[in-house]
Amino acid sequence: MSGPNVAPAPPLTFVIFGATGDLTRRLLIPTLINMTRSGLVGDDLHILGIGIETGGVEMLLERFESFLATSGDMQDSARQEAWQRLRKRIAYISGDFTQNAVYEEIAKYLSQAPNANAAFYFAVPPRFFGDIAEKLSANGLVNETIGAFRRIAIEKPFGHDLASARELNARLLSHANESQIYRIDHFLGKETVQNIMTTRFANMMIEALWNNNYIDHVQITAAELVDVGMRGKFYDATGALRDMVPNHLFQLLAMVAMEPPNSFDAESIRNEKGKLLKALRIYSREEAAKNAVRGAYTAGPLDGNNLPAYTETADVSPDSNTETFVGLKLLVDTWRWAGVPFYLRTGKAMKARDTEVVITFRQVPFAQFPRHESRPELPPNRLIIQVQPDEGLDMEISIKSPGLVLKTAPVSLDFRYADRFDIGKQTGYESLFYELFVGDQTLFQRADGIEAGWAAVQPFLDLWAEGGKPDPYAPGSMGPACADELIERDGRTWHRPEDAPAVKKG
Repeated sequence: MSGPNVAPAPPLTFVIFGATGDLTRRLLIPTLINMTRSGLVGDDLHILGIGIETGGVEMLLERFESFLATSGDMQDSARQEAWQRLRKRIAYISGDFTQNAVYEEIAKYLSQAPNANAAFYFAVPPRFFGDIAEKLSANGLVNETIGAFRRIAIEKPFGHDLASARELNARLLSHANESQIYRIDHFLGKETVQNIMTTRFANMMIEALWNNNYIDHVQITAAELVDVGMRGKFYDATGALRDMVPNHLFQLLAMVAMEPPNSFDAESIRNEKGKLLKALRIYSREEAAKNAVRGAYTAGPLDGNNLPAYTETADVSPDSNTETFVGLKLLVDTWRWAGVPFYLRTGKAMKARDTEVVITFRQVPFAQFPRHESRPELPPNRLIIQVQPDEGLDMEISIKSPGLVLKTAPVSLDFRYADRFDIGKQTGYESLFYELFVGDQTLFQRADGIEAGWAAVQPFLDLWAEGGKPDPYAPGSMGPACADELIERDGRTWHRPEDAPAVKKG
């Protein structure tokens, strides 16, 4: 996003609730350093941290610098220079953000700021989202004046089921307008995710085939190598379904399956994404049981370490029914996608860190080519959108292999962002923050889309609330056996990156 054609964000004060927390030092501050370095923000950006811990701004700066020194983020001299510029414009207010006194201090700070623009970032547990919005409103801090904006940014999770999502949205919207609320899903900050729309709508050869006449099925995978670790208390109350599906995976699904927007302004795109999510089939209890599986990892080796079973993790109940893996088969009831299944899976402690979208096209109706014992049928064409790591695209096609005999061979035509562009060391939040600062809501979720996503997963939540245990799977695998059965009963298999054909470079 950096470059001569991108204007710096307007002057503003960025108010961070939870400034002493892990999210702020691990992601928010490195993001602001990157943006300072690339010119996306200028020296008219001011940071106001809010935290419960006593101390002044020097305490906060010392925490940031201690983390930056050990994270490897400051090896670049340009980043060091950017940090030195940024740190001069950081302030800190210590206090309890459930009490009015903190907001009076914020109001005093903003009244003395060089500019009236402000964006409030909630880097706090979700239970405080509504409380902070209410206090900001009660103290007049979200009131916009001519030429000045006030915006609220919140991280997921947006509720823990359909009812709580509706309640949270209603509460937020009673204190601020939808145009002021930016619901962040960090997946939408990744270049490859944003490139899905360009890949589809800027290439006639792709969009012309983007329907049930030519596409057999779609797979969306978000596999994580990491285990639950020290987040046992949070995770045991959340689980893989709530943590990943109605937000990350559904945002990928929406961008893959949405109809072309009338324009690329924020509301047109969010309208189409909302329509798509509302078209997800809402399953009955019986349908939910047939089209969903779940698992929990057992003890075993993972990435060179001996991992305890999920139920042996700190702050996790020994008799927990919470899933660390979920697999779903979903249907989109639209003319374009009728009959095309969408298979979703996500899990912890899996074989590799891999987030991808795999579009599998239908088999050719008739192939005259000689059949081979090892490959009796031509493999289907596949478009693989690699979200992380190694962001890029792969197109799997069949060609004639060299020689006098007519013999086909599968090859993969691949593109990697890092090979073609200097994308640098990004956190994935840079584009999200920039859009927040300039007032573009394209990359942010709207209330109706949030609720449509929860409506689609509610049948699975209700089913699993009745009891039962997740199926076990070994750490370092790609999930439980039931996940393979879910897709194999339809005559299909999960994509395995190691099976992809390769094309030699150079």
